[in-house]
Amino acid sequence: MYIPKHFELNDKEAMYHLMKENSFATFFSHHNGEPFASHLPLTIDETEGMIYGHFALPNPQWRDAENQQVLIVFQGPHCYISPAWYGTDKAVPTWNYTAVHVYGELELLKEKNDILEVLSQLVRQHEPADSSYQMEDIEPGYIENLSKGIAAFKIRITKMEGKAKLSQNHPAERQERVIQALENLLGENEQKIAGLMRRNDKR
Repeated sequence: MYIPKHFELNDKEAMYHLMKENSFATFFSHHNGEPFASHLPLTIDETEGMIYGHFALPNPQWRDAENQQVLIVFQGPHCYISPAWYGTDKAVPTWNYTAVHVYGELELLKEKNDILEVLSQLVRQHEPADSSYQMEDIEPGYIENLSKGIAAFKIRITKMEGKAKLSQNHPAERQERVIQALENLLGENEQKIAGLMRRNDKR
């Protein structure tokens, strides 16, 4: 990923936070000699430095992804930045955004318990604690039968790159103008970028 120095995100804790908050990611590998991408819900274990997930079995990507160096893109909040907010006519539009790219080698999981644990992790991550749905309550044979329709995997992270393009290349006064303009907008992405810019400004 192209990362100018002032946009570089080196804080691993911040990168893991972004990954977990945006865990529906884009998974890239080579399939039949061409780039191939799938959009997958993933779980991240920062203690182990591992990522877990699964493909639908009919998805051909898993068949030759094992032992490749794969790329996973976690896209954080992003939004348009208008030059009208800068207070000068010597400016052009741009886009502020955050993203983390993760590299690693994929290993397919063969053991039934490992496959079921990948599914359980995903449910635990997204179901509220007081949800009426708990995988442990589902008839084991039903879950086991469904698990035969997936290819579960784990990826050991070998490299992480983070980028937070938050107008750091502009003067503080101009950054404040952008923040105020974004705070007046209703979009979720605009609000999140404004919040990130404010936190970045206080570092």
